[in-house]
Amino acid sequence: MSFRLLPLAAGVLAVSVAALSAQPPAAPGPTDWPQWRGPNRDGKSAETGLLKSWPKDGPPKLWTISGLGTGYSTPTVAAGMIFVMGTRDGKDCVIGLKESDGKALWFTPLDPTKNPNQNNGPGGSPTYHDGKLYAVSNVGTLAALDANTGRGLWTRSYTKEFGAGVPSWGFNDSPLVDGNKLICAPSGTKGAVAALNLKTGATVWTTLLPQIGGGAGYSSPVKMTVGGIPTYVQLLGDKSGVVGVHADTGKLLWQYKEQGAIGSVAQIPTPVIYENKVWVSCSYTKPGGAALLELSPVGKDKIEVKTIKTYEKPELNNHHGGMILVGKHVFFGHEQNKAFPACVDITTGEIAYKEEKMPPGTSGSVAITFADGRLYYRFQNHVLALVEPDPTAFKMVSSFRLPEPSNKESWAHPVVANGKLYIRDQDKLHCFNLKASTN
Repeated sequence: MSFRLLPLAAGVLAVSVAALSAQPPAAPGPTDWPQWRGPNRDGKSAETGLLKSWPKDGPPKLWTISGLGTGYSTPTVAAGMIFVMGTRDGKDCVIGLKESDGKALWFTPLDPTKNPNQNNGPGGSPTYHDGKLYAVSNVGTLAALDANTGRGLWTRSYTKEFGAGVPSWGFNDSPLVDGNKLICAPSGTKGAVAALNLKTGATVWTTLLPQIGGGAGYSSPVKMTVGGIPTYVQLLGDKSGVVGVHADTGKLLWQYKEQGAIGSVAQIPTPVIYENKVWVSCSYTKPGGAALLELSPVGKDKIEVKTIKTYEKPELNNHHGGMILVGKHVFFGHEQNKAFPACVDITTGEIAYKEEKMPPGTSGSVAITFADGRLYYRFQNHVLALVEPDPTAFKMVSSFRLPEPSNKESWAHPVVANGKLYIRDQDKLHCFNLKASTN
């Protein structure tokens, strides 16, 4: 390996460690996990033929590697490689690993960690597309990298170029690739949402909000279509609520700043999309809560928002860890720093079930993923559970405690790709075999 100084956009310099022997990545496979919350940003894998239950000690472990640094960035898997972010030696970095055994292929620092309030490391996921990676550091450097070598291609600064302030836990959004655009959420006075040119990083458009109260909300953009209008949906910080912007122009189409989309500390979960509906939730102090919104087009460039159902904290809210739509029901962990299993009908917003206590042996929040007819619940106390997505009751099928647990937050989401389960636990990454048969 060798160190090389790489000139990035706006005169910024970063040091990269490139694996000179790495081979050019192939195209993403059908069961890769190339971005935040999987292929379609909905937390669901396309995998089949996976174990429907686990032995007492969990599915067979294939390997564990260390050296990722501090952080709870969820890995992405694409084209024979694994990509993850962490803080090592005081710098936020992106790391490229070999999918087969976790061997480190390259390490690229983005910038020193300067978040004055926290030292939690990066929380966003690198986005893979066409041999390139796009990742956001904890202090707001958006970088484009060569996925094969980690070589820097260009950078943009959320703080210097989009007028954003570094939030308490740093920036944690995961950029969305759509066609030839990269969609990101600087949440600044010069751009609440922004579209950038994939190749150059040049600004295509920005969405300006008269009042961007609270800045970044730790959530990531998703795309939907409302009456033929292509729309990006983004949950912003504190009093800015959730917005929908036109995918072609960045024009603000709608904004909801009421119950369920505003709070006082952090707005985290990625909104859930179903037809013309948006399910949104956030936690912390009141108002917090959750809301089901129905969207209707009004002409060609405006969308009307109708509230179907709202909940006030502590009645119902998702702190973090995500919400998964299976069929017509949304499954998630309810309440701040808790994971009381909950399920909501996406068509009405009515609660299908809500447990009043944690599942046996679990504590803290929960991050969830779906694959091959099962939900994967990764609890903060390092317990991983396999759950049947039954809208009538919470049904745990199997559970086990993750090996070599760290003593810090265990927040990264489970990733299911190519027959394997990947669990990031701070400095470590575990890989398990999920295939029901190895024949």
